[in-house]
Amino acid sequence: MRDLTAFLRPNVAAVENVLFPASGRFLNGEGTPVEWELRCVSSTEDEEIRWSANRRTSSGRGQSATETDVALYLGRLAARCTVFPDLDDKELQDSYGVMGADTLLRAMLTPGEYAEYLRQVQKICGFDVPFEQLVDEAKN
Repeated sequence: MRDLTAFLRPNVAAVENVLFPASGRFLNGEGTPVEWELRCVSSTEDEEIRWSANRRTSSGRGQSATETDVALYLGRLAARCTVFPDLDDKELQDSYGVMGADTLLRAMLTPGEYAEYLRQVQKICGFDVPFEQLVDEAKN
């Protein structure tokens, strides 16, 4: 029988939160960029976010299919991964005149900053690691 102790929760390394200066436009009292805090979501959370971004499409012949709105999915994933700033804060949303964490995130960041933010979110969630690299790391 194989030893399963490596898979027991106390033996699994946690995914650490990441501090990331999403923009040079948000400065603290010393004039340096404020770091945003990102976390990795669980596979269950990711599945919930993905399902919430599904849309029914119609072929016009009475048939329909379900497609994931990738932009909506990534925006919601990024919002859920954001620990700081609190994107659900009413005062923060009101200051930008928006409702919803994912909408606030797009309002706060420029298109280039937002694209880089999405890359960081995907990286912390493990979507940027090639399978071959995972195999090599497992061998070591």
